[in-house]
Amino acid sequence: MEFTEVVEAIALAFEVVGIFIITVGGAIGIGSAARQATSRISFYELARAGFARPLLLGLEVLVAADIIDTIVVDRTLESTAALGLLVVIRVVLSLSLGAETEGVLPWRRAQLAVQREAVAAQAAERAKPDAAGTA
Repeated sequence: MEFTEVVEAIALAFEVVGIFIITVGGAIGIGSAARQATSRISFYELARAGFARPLLLGLEVLVAADIIDTIVVDRTLESTAALGLLVVIRVVLSLSLGAETEGVLPWRRAQLAVQREAVAAQAAERAKPDAAGTA
């Protein structure tokens, strides 16, 4: 078996794993949403969030398969351009799905965490004098 055949088999395995993650993970996410849906939280919102995470992970694995295939097996300008387009689509999907499921853009997560910590510290400071005065 030649090197390119082995790499093609590895890329194919990555593709199968990516498809498996999307289909099985998506089905689990949708099933979980069906069990958790209430009058306050709609099935649609839960299913969308439950399907988004496996979709993102599956897309990452599929992009890895395309990278392996493009770098080692198919070294043409057309395949490299297709890979670039796939990566751009993956980045856009990741940003939009991440923002929808987590409620904040990825580059704002750290800033939001710092703000939450500051608010918690201020609340703790305000509670200290009250606790000392009542004891």
